Amino acid sequence: MGLTGKLVGQTEIKSDGDVFHEGKKKVAKEIIEAIDEEKKLVTFKVTEGDLMELYKTFITTVHVDTKGESNMMTWTFKYEKLNENVEDPNTLMDMCINTTKDIETHHLQQ
Repeated sequence: MGLTGKLVGQTEIKSDGDVFHEGKKKVAKEIIEAIDEEKKLVTFKVTEGDLMELYKTFITTVHVDTKGESNMMTWTFKYEKLNENVEDPNTLMDMCINTTKDIETHHLQQ
């Protein structure tokens, strides 16, 4: 079993992708590595915090792809585990997908 990995999760959304650029406090220090407003894409590199106790590197990319009236929100984690005993960040991916759905529900109710 390798130490490096890539995990991708996505969910379809009805609201505009711009509503997902709201900031929330996290238990991680991240550096914004790239912002592409035209593509609605943001890439973050985690430099400190809880994730660094498990992973040598951890990069998150958030992208909203619009096709007609449909929008697909994609979360991508690229990471290198510190050792073979570290699990893939599936729980974190689930939280990101659920948070995406919660944000959308909130914005659609307004």
